[in-house]
Amino acid sequence: MPGPRATRQLLAEAVRRLAASGVESPDHDARRLLAHVLGVDPSRLPLVETVPGEQVAALESLVARRATREPLQHLTGVAFFRHVEIRVGPGVFVPRPETELLAGWAVEQAADLAEPVVVDLGTGSGAIAKAVAYEVPTARVHAVELDERAHAWAVRNLAGTGVDLRQGDLGTAFDDLAGQVDVVVSNPPYIPHDAWESVAVEVRDHDPELALYATGDGLDTIRVVESRAALLLRPGGSVGVEHADVQGESAPAVFSATGRWEQVRDHEDLAGRARFVTARLAR
Repeated sequence: MPGPRATRQLLAEAVRRLAASGVESPDHDARRLLAHVLGVDPSRLPLVETVPGEQVAALESLVARRATREPLQHLTGVAFFRHVEIRVGPGVFVPRPETELLAGWAVEQAADLAEPVVVDLGTGSGAIAKAVAYEVPTARVHAVELDERAHAWAVRNLAGTGVDLRQGDLGTAFDDLAGQVDVVVSNPPYIPHDAWESVAVEVRDHDPELALYATGDGLDTIRVVESRAALLLRPGGSVGVEHADVQGESAPAVFSATGRWEQVRDHEDLAGRARFVTARLAR
């Protein structure tokens, strides 16, 4: 077992190793891993001068795994999404920061209503559903996930939240809510199979394919969401759907082409890339 190490030196070595392996945010990841090993908040690391040998060994093991591009969230077991923590691991899509904007849109739509009914189609880990339930306590939130392993993670994350979680196909879910829903939100698979090489290693090698890839032009699942949202929403209800940055025109066109939507609008993420489309069901 290695001996105690100075925190600053240990972090510097971890950052160098992660940077050399191509990790996009080596400093952030190194600090998160050390904080995880020590059981402290990352903001308290400056107060830690020396790391005991046992924790040094644990950190070195995690850094080695992260250097192979295993997702940071798989190593710590948690992803932070808006104001909630989401348990994640193999078998479930790790929620991304850009999806927080879509969740924020859903929160804003729901917060304007007295007792809103919100449906999350293809909830994955349950991140969006949990965020809406937490930020809008008066909302009745429903979520569905098809994949058995992802559904199991959602069960853990949504326990005690009051969210109605079901296992099933988003294209046939919630017939009992037809015409009663105020907000439909979805982060469906939208990457065409022929674009897999453009996907980050952490995502391509570790996130479930069912959560990533859509058939055809990448819009097939978005078309299913559009159809299901039209059935579920009350007249005037709203839908928000995440899409790839190259689908800033084609994804809104899925909604515009049907003639049943108003105020079809695309939204950018914080990097200025097209990220999600919203629309309102015509009255």
